[in-house]
Amino acid sequence: MAKDLLLEIGLEEMPAHIVSPSRLQLEAKIIKFLDENKLTYETVQSFSTPRRLAVRVTQLPEQQEDTQEEVKGPAKKIAQDGEGNWSKAAEGFVRGQGLTTEAIMFKELNGVEYVYVTKHNRGQKTIDVLAGLKEVITSLTFPVTMHWGEHDFEYIRPIHWIVALLNDEVIPFSVLDVTTGKRSRGHRFLGDDVTVEHSKEYEEKMKAQFVIVDPNERKKMITAQANELADKHNWKLDLDEKLLEEVNNLVEYPTAFVGAFDEKYLSVPDEVLVTSMKEHQRYFDVRNDQGLLLPHFISVRNGNNVHIENVIKGNEKVLIARLEDAEFFYNEDKKLSIEECVTKLKNVTFHEKIGTIYEKMQRVGIIGQIIGKEVGLSEDELLDLKRASEIYKFDLVTNMVGEFPELQGIMGEKYALLQGEKPAVAQAIREHYLPTSSEGELPISSVGSVLAIADKLDSVFSFFTVGMIPSGSNDPYALRRQTYGVIRIVENKGWQFPLVKLQMEIDTAVNSDSEKYGIQLANGQEEVIEFVKARLRQLLSTKDVRHDVIDAVISSEQKDLAKLFSSANILKNHLLDKDFRPSVEALTRVINLAKKGHELLSPDSKVDATLFENEAEKALHQAVNQIEETFNENTMAENYQALVALRPLIEQYFEETMVMVEDEQVKANRLKELNRIAKMSLSLASLDLLIVK
Repeated sequence: MAKDLLLEIGLEEMPAHIVSPSRLQLEAKIIKFLDENKLTYETVQSFSTPRRLAVRVTQLPEQQEDTQEEVKGPAKKIAQDGEGNWSKAAEGFVRGQGLTTEAIMFKELNGVEYVYVTKHNRGQKTIDVLAGLKEVITSLTFPVTMHWGEHDFEYIRPIHWIVALLNDEVIPFSVLDVTTGKRSRGHRFLGDDVTVEHSKEYEEKMKAQFVIVDPNERKKMITAQANELADKHNWKLDLDEKLLEEVNNLVEYPTAFVGAFDEKYLSVPDEVLVTSMKEHQRYFDVRNDQGLLLPHFISVRNGNNVHIENVIKGNEKVLIARLEDAEFFYNEDKKLSIEECVTKLKNVTFHEKIGTIYEKMQRVGIIGQIIGKEVGLSEDELLDLKRASEIYKFDLVTNMVGEFPELQGIMGEKYALLQGEKPAVAQAIREHYLPTSSEGELPISSVGSVLAIADKLDSVFSFFTVGMIPSGSNDPYALRRQTYGVIRIVENKGWQFPLVKLQMEIDTAVNSDSEKYGIQLANGQEEVIEFVKARLRQLLSTKDVRHDVIDAVISSEQKDLAKLFSSANILKNHLLDKDFRPSVEALTRVINLAKKGHELLSPDSKVDATLFENEAEKALHQAVNQIEETFNENTMAENYQALVALRPLIEQYFEETMVMVEDEQVKANRLKELNRIAKMSLSLASLDLLIVK
């Protein structure tokens, strides 16, 4: 008869952001445990609240299936003597398998006969196998841990109870001093201890004790209740998914309610009010039909609606204290001048090995101008960029950002507009932080995009210069994320971005005045280029680009990031073309021969047409001349098509021409011709790395 498993780990309250990942981790590890122990099942469902992690598995068998396996032993010549008697080696082997020599058979493997036996394994009872769930529980990992009592064992929070049932039978094991049983605990304030007699009763029994163990059900309850309140008051409610997830993992029995605050606080920027509500109090803001913020909020209580009025008053009191601070900080900040704030940054350290934030702004100013000119900003845009780079970090020393660090840039834009800065400058101040996560929102304006790139590249160049290069999972200054952001911005804008050339210009400019810029950048850091390429690989892998295509593009001799994106897309889109394989094979043959003869060629040497010995050489030479004339001006797509069009000429060339001849002059001349093609091919991708077989 099939049976259901229930495992519940009872804990002290976990941090909200830990709950869902831990639930999914427990589910995955139980599935792996069942698979490894050859226990079949129908469904696996996980549950979680701040105080518990649980999994229910349905339709487990009563015991493992019996199995048999062939076990290989010693060679026949070792197992038997010349008279056919069993050796000690053979007897020891079968004894170790719980068998006798009568079970031995011989099988040939690679021309040698070996001893084999068929071993029958009787399946264990499922309940005995499941005692191994102890190891599953103790194997869970967490970003932070603690130990308690006299135990050395560490966990996210102390374990207080464990329910482990196979139908109605307790699976016996212990973790530290906690022994499995049927007793769980209800809501900390509204519920009592509860006995789960059967695994099927779990959700119903817990709900009776004010615990909704299914996180999806709790989330639906919160959403329905919040929307009902919003509809009742004709409010517009945008349930932020991240906040909803956090609130869901803070409660076991959700009850939504409405609170209010004085309209006078609406004079403070919306972003400040929303941050106060969302980040600090976990409240949902509400708006009217025009999208204007209203002096109300929706929150969720961990409990029922008994004495909800007191809960509302308490939440309003706490929020008002926050808003009082915000209003005070905002009014005080309006008295500050931008120049005053910028001057303060001379005494604010960016990093002790690199210098001050003011010095960083000086470097970003010159880096921004170099990049801005390269990507084609207009004169007006370059002026806006110059002004933005002179002041873009000023809000770091304001009261508001000191209290709410998550508002950096946002408050910079607000205060810049209040003090008469151009909208383009103010927008760039906010946008320079973008993207704030790997797949986060990108800057929209060109000025903001260049400022964001300049700020991020300065961080990468500076930290690499002082030897603080990310390794393994260690990246305290988020240089990987910042570099990935640079690549995403460049791709989004479609800008030409010759990184090596720009790096050389930046190094020269910054190193021209180390007193002003605060640091001497290490010239031409190859590690930076490789670091950027690794992030490019990361981006291309998210776009369903084949691994060999990524390898070919990353390994090319192309230095322009935008052209690398283009190459990857071109190759991806032409993989299934009828002429793709033969064209790549032809060009790969050229590249390989060119590599062999590279040391024979001088950099400036040209092909001598007087040394040609057949029509195929002449035809290929003329075609290569035509391609070279416009190669640097053409798009990558046009260059790809031009190279593909060379295939029949290359094939005819190799049919009629021997490259590696004895005549050194002729051989060198032919290698020069092939090198021209290889050089153009390698600017597209290292085509020899493509898998076309």
